[in-house]
Amino acid sequence: MKRKFLRSLAALAATAVAAPLAFAQAGYPDHPIRVIVPFPPGGSVDPIMRIVGPRLGEVLGQPLVIDNRAGANSAIGAGAVAKAPADGYTLLFTAGSTHVILPLQPPQSPDFLKDFAPIAGVARSSYMLAVHNSVPAKTLPEFIAYAKANPGKLNFASSGVGNLNHLAAELFNLRAGTKIVHVPYKGGAPAVQDLVAGRVQMMLTNVPTLQPQVDAGALRALAYTTARAGGPPVPLFAQYGLAELEGIEPYLVLLAPARTPDAVIAKLTAAMQKVLAMPDVIKSIETQLQAPYYLPAQQLGERLQADSARMKEVIDKGRIVLAP
Repeated sequence: MKRKFLRSLAALAATAVAAPLAFAQAGYPDHPIRVIVPFPPGGSVDPIMRIVGPRLGEVLGQPLVIDNRAGANSAIGAGAVAKAPADGYTLLFTAGSTHVILPLQPPQSPDFLKDFAPIAGVARSSYMLAVHNSVPAKTLPEFIAYAKANPGKLNFASSGVGNLNHLAAELFNLRAGTKIVHVPYKGGAPAVQDLVAGRVQMMLTNVPTLQPQVDAGALRALAYTTARAGGPPVPLFAQYGLAELEGIEPYLVLLAPARTPDAVIAKLTAAMQKVLAMPDVIKSIETQLQAPYYLPAQQLGERLQADSARMKEVIDKGRIVLAP
């Protein structure tokens, strides 16, 4: 009898705890949501959140407050969200490609893939390889031949050690059989400045970063990972036997701290799907040389895991040392 009474008491206690939680989820959101962007204003990540953020707030009925927390290749901002309460009021908007690399870097803690719950894919753009005009090659095969004839004499720029454009160029070296030397910078802007000035000869990064310089005639584009939506035909890596580079594609994602309630994730995922179907949002994203890329939570989680495995393979096979 006593044991039965204790079980009943425990059940009542559990109900008392669960009821407010269920009520809170049903009323979510009831105050503003903070979205941390772990990159500085500008670039290719922040502008997309400033496009989708206001409309997402309209759909949810609460404003989204954008908080830029740059540093440590996005680890600072991501770490802040990982430690936040899992209630749906602190979210992370980041580059999925960068996010999957973080767990592979020293000290390999925390594991950012396990510390977050995927909400939705948001936007994507292709990568491009561009060279300074002083490089005599006019096509990608010519550039590969030129680099092979000058091993160790050409340099490629990246926005930092261990990020996606570094690893993409290292993968290019590995598959093309070239020995182009890595020159890391503290951010994409100084890297592009030195590329335009001819202090480095090559960069492999997202289209929004380099296309304006190509259009202005300051750089020469040799290959893209995918065709530009609505643009003229462009040479693709796949045409030259480098289709593997198509898998290294910049894409932007919305994440929540792990253990965020499923009901909250579902509401955010559905809201993002509505936003990315809005004609004005589509048009605005395309002005940033990107495209809407809606992925529901489960598919996004699967892609993050698959991309992490791919990046680990590149790092291991290329014997790339990632600095802390």
